Amino acid sequence: MKNALLLIDIQNDYFPQGRMELEGSLAAAQRAKTLLDLFREKNWPIFHIQHISTRPTASFFLPGTPGAEIHEVVKPVGGEAVIQKNFPNSFRNTDLLARLQKMEIQGLVICGMMTHMCVDATVRAAFDHGFECVTVHDACATKALQFKGEEIPAVKVHSSFLAALTAVYTRALTSQETIAHLTGS
Repeated sequence: MKNALLLIDIQNDYFPQGRMELEGSLAAAQRAKTLLDLFREKNWPIFHIQHISTRPTASFFLPGTPGAEIHEVVKPVGGEAVIQKNFPNSFRNTDLLARLQKMEIQGLVICGMMTHMCVDATVRAAFDHGFECVTVHDACATKALQFKGEEIPAVKVHSSFLAALTAVYTRALTSQETIAHLTGS
């Protein structure tokens, strides 16, 4: 099966001193880099997804700001594709689907930020478009959420969304399990 790597929104605003710091963003980015290194070494398709906020009330990923730039740990090199999006779903109003279809990609290895928003929306859309998905859960990060006055810790948000996704939409593997799966080792 021909696979592509999707690195979703691994951008500066999600890191320490960013406008929307996530829990575990540095560790997740380092694990995403191990996958990026493998895909570069094997010359397999890589897609960096970059969110640019266009909503008038947006407070992060603002156009032209350092926070919207892709983090240095996974910075694109050479001709690696960068898909800019304005919605959580990486397929919405982008040419991602057309590019993947043109390359005859059947499987997607997905990692990035935020687990409960853009990763979730993209995995569900990818499944609906017929892709076989692997979500690299230790290469994703999220944040605590509030619901009806209760704080839900980031680890619970992360686990809950992945539990829901693995029911139908994706397999959830660690970065090391994903590398073994892709290389047959």
